[in-house]
Amino acid sequence: MSMKDRIAIVTGSGSARGIGKAVATELAKRGAIVVIADIHLQGAETVAAEFNDSGYKAVARHLDVTSRESVAALVADIDREFGKIDILVNNAGITRPSRILEITDEEWDLIFAVNMKGVFYCTQAVLPGMIAQRYGRIVNLSSVSGKRGGGVFGGSHYSAAKAGVLGFAKAVAREVAEYGITLNSVTPGLIDTDITGGLMTPERRELLKQEIPAKRLGTAFDVAAAIAFLASEDAGYITGEEIDINGGSHMD
Repeated sequence: MSMKDRIAIVTGSGSARGIGKAVATELAKRGAIVVIADIHLQGAETVAAEFNDSGYKAVARHLDVTSRESVAALVADIDREFGKIDILVNNAGITRPSRILEITDEEWDLIFAVNMKGVFYCTQAVLPGMIAQRYGRIVNLSSVSGKRGGGVFGGSHYSAAKAGVLGFAKAVAREVAEYGITLNSVTPGLIDTDITGGLMTPERRELLKQEIPAKRLGTAFDVAAAIAFLASEDAGYITGEEIDINGGSHMD
């Protein structure tokens, strides 16, 4: 699955232990030039420097996925520097464990702005170039919560936004398939990252592990490996699909 000289943007990839960094790593290992795009520029710069020191090719860029202007500026900048964008991984996301009666208008809007509108803005921004070159790979991070309605930590607003990502990807996949562009989504279950680690006690962690048929939490690599395949040339006849990555905790 060589990605030599492919230009890949991975949103929300500036966290040290996040899924985004793992995805960026897998793409870079395969030869892609990776744009580490994150609202926290310092984190993105740290990750990009680590990649470059390891012999990979990466650049850091600030990105606020909730701002159409920020997204447009990033895409224009990458087009100027590299002449194209081949791969987009819509990884940036946030969650809140709020129950329905606790959700405010502000929190609802924030969850949808990052998890749903961000996917829309980024996808829409890269598509003209991908259509012109008749090639593109877009992979979205949804969630098991968007399929079964609720999860371990995310509230109903999170589930709704992640379900929206799946419907959006399928609809756009139909529109652009004739141009050699694929849109797919992954729906991770409980993945061991800084976010989940900060939301549960060791006792809760062990209990959740026992409820998963695989008897372990997923790793960022588990998710990244699947995304790397969907972002490759080898996955050219797969589009509008969603891949469950949850150790058997949800099957359909």
